[in-house]
Amino acid sequence: MNRFIAYFTFIASIGFLSAFTVMQKKKVIFFGDSITQAGVAPNGYITLLQQMLVKDGKDKAFDLIGAGIGGNKIYDLYLRLEEDVLSKKPDLIFIYVGINDVWHKRSFGTGTDPDKFERFYNKIIDKIQATGATVVICTPTVVGEKKGYVNELDGDLNKYSEIVRRIAKNKKVELIDLHKNIIDYINSHNPEDKNSGILTTDGVHMNDEGNRFLAEQFWGYIK
Repeated sequence: MNRFIAYFTFIASIGFLSAFTVMQKKKVIFFGDSITQAGVAPNGYITLLQQMLVKDGKDKAFDLIGAGIGGNKIYDLYLRLEEDVLSKKPDLIFIYVGINDVWHKRSFGTGTDPDKFERFYNKIIDKIQATGATVVICTPTVVGEKKGYVNELDGDLNKYSEIVRRIAKNKKVELIDLHKNIIDYINSHNPEDKNSGILTTDGVHMNDEGNRFLAEQFWGYIK
């Protein structure tokens, strides 16, 4: 009798643990700068992704976490990687950075040289991959929304985007080519050739439509 009870207690405990395991949410972290910091606002792209999960019946399967800080560049992400990302033991990490590495060269003289940008980026990926987490990296978006690559920093953004594409290939990680995709969108939705107001409020930071655009870009990797 005791063996019978012990056996069913054992089976019940396995069933409980299995159910507990199934209920564990996949932890997804969005790692970046002020665009990601604003992503958790009521109309931010991370908030919109959460709403999309609810609509799709998958909100119980994922925990979306924003880890964006305004003004951050690639080396800032490297310095806070352990505390703000890895300590949370994520399953999936999106890295969306590069705007300030380019933009701040002109604005404050504190950008990041291309070779340093690439080295820091590679180090971040190495540390993430060592934990077994999946990483998806993104090319930087825009500084100005004029068409035809006439914005002042378009040349540098193209160069840094190419660096991110090369990193994705060398490290064998997934790439979301936000730079290309946002330019394609602007080319077909900016007939008046405005510097801002299509997807951004100021040429850099996303408006409501820009946040919807970003949410759609990330959605395919989450769902």
